[in-house]
Amino acid sequence: MRIHGPNRPTAPGAKPAARQNTSGTFTLQEAATAQQPAATAAPRSVAGIDALIALQGVEDPTERRRRAVARGRSALDVLEELKLSLLAGTLDREVVARLKTAAAGLKEATGDPGLDDLLAEIELRVEVELAKMNPAPA
Repeated sequence: MRIHGPNRPTAPGAKPAARQNTSGTFTLQEAATAQQPAATAAPRSVAGIDALIALQGVEDPTERRRRAVARGRSALDVLEELKLSLLAGTLDREVVARLKTAAAGLKEATGDPGLDDLLAEIELRVEVELAKMNPAPA
């Protein structure tokens, strides 16, 4: 094992020079230079932080599109669960509640006309299924 650094052992046979104090009293050597404390940096402008917060609020069109596609797929998944539960003869109120939540998320525009049309069709289908669950009194 090899040790490197200031605390490494000295070579065998080499002995450090011993200091001899002839007066017999203990004295400290004065420090060559006293270190001054480092200067602190001036506080930064709050405008930099405001700019970062503003950038977080700027939405990337691809991110908005990705989220809209995810909401559409989620709504289609809930519609599929509703279909399966109706075919099995068991209607779960939790599925209906999730369908209402999915319908609310489909109303946001994405900026892509084709995707907006597709999400509108999914929203219409969700609204039709919700209307079937809660028929209006005659």
